Amino acid sequence: MKKIFILFLISILLVACSSSPDSKGSESKVGNEDTNEVTVWAWDPKFNIAALEIAKETYKQENPDLNVKVIENAQDDIIQKLNTALGSGTTKGLPNIVLIEDYRAQSFLKSFPDSFYELTDSFNASDFAEYKIAPTSSEGKNYGLPFDTGVTGLYVRTDYLEEAGYSVEDLEGIDWREYIEIGKKVKEVTGKTFLTIDPNDLGLIRVMIQSAGSWYVKEDGVTPDLVDNEALKEAFEVYKEMIDTNILKPHSDWNQFLTGFNSGDVVTVPTGNWITPSIKAEESQSGKWAVVPIPKLNVPGGVNASNLGGSSWYVLNIPGAEQAADFLGKTFGSNSEMYEKLVSEVGAIGTYKPAAENDAYATEDKFFSGQRTIENFASWMEEIPGINYGMHTYAIDDIITVEMQNYLNGKDIDSVLSNAQKQAEAQLN
Repeated sequence: MKKIFILFLISILLVACSSSPDSKGSESKVGNEDTNEVTVWAWDPKFNIAALEIAKETYKQENPDLNVKVIENAQDDIIQKLNTALGSGTTKGLPNIVLIEDYRAQSFLKSFPDSFYELTDSFNASDFAEYKIAPTSSEGKNYGLPFDTGVTGLYVRTDYLEEAGYSVEDLEGIDWREYIEIGKKVKEVTGKTFLTIDPNDLGLIRVMIQSAGSWYVKEDGVTPDLVDNEALKEAFEVYKEMIDTNILKPHSDWNQFLTGFNSGDVVTVPTGNWITPSIKAEESQSGKWAVVPIPKLNVPGGVNASNLGGSSWYVLNIPGAEQAADFLGKTFGSNSEMYEKLVSEVGAIGTYKPAAENDAYATEDKFFSGQRTIENFASWMEEIPGINYGMHTYAIDDIITVEMQNYLNGKDIDSVLSNAQKQAEAQLN
């Protein structure tokens, strides 16, 4: 009896200690209950993580005691870790803040609706590019704080254009058919490839259809919209015409893509603004490049502005969420001076519209013959049609990639899109 009584007293003491406010038990570290530390997951040390370092220094003026711990992860690893943890219902080991690509955001917000902390009151959504709001929101509430823009441009070699009798102005405000005609002439005269494409990456198709306010799904973000999608049909036809006219050549990986234009073999690069540092990496080509608005589809609603990529910041609904939201709101959510540093020190163009008034945005770029490229991109960003990417961008992309090959091999375009529609409905509904 004496031994039992002693064990009983010990058990009481253990329970009392574990419930103490000063307890350092492992469960207290699930998420991050320490309000003096915020953990962030992001990829790309030269872009996203560099931007975080500037945000950390900026926030020290607000709260010098906060430790913002940045952990680099590859984007695919972040997606896998989030899906595994949230799918199992555990938050242990997750960060307070995570960077998520806009194409994937709705998949997380719809699949795990209680896992993300609402940021509606942490920033003013109207201060950001309109096209970023739909992908980062759910049921009228803001969950993602918009970050970088994937605003596109058409990078062009001015010397090759001039050799073929064209000027930069000849490429401004054109549609894709006009672009092809110019490409044919430039290749005939110079022998240079007009553009290069990865057959397994249909990013250019996504650029084209968003410029017309269209996507793989309807406005509800759920219903596949392929078979009667006028913009998608036009994009397919334009893509095939580029191949049939032999103005392009394929590449199979990122390094081949970069080598194409750095070597001087490629005349134009239609893609997101994030390619600028890679273009400028070949210093010998300084003064030989310009950037103009992306060509448009010749369909109702088509504009010379679109997007490729882009990501936003999310706060997980775990201990420390309030502090994480405060950090984001007072840096990426509202600080124009910080965005000026992002442009001048990192080259990162955010989607915070008031930042466009900063002097850094009006800087003339010697590499691009004095063009104010940042100012131009910021202007084009505001013209990008806002759409709902939905939950299944990459799943449908896989279907489209296969059907594109069927189309290029001679299958009728209407049959191709009809088959894609049936597959998407069967797999996703």
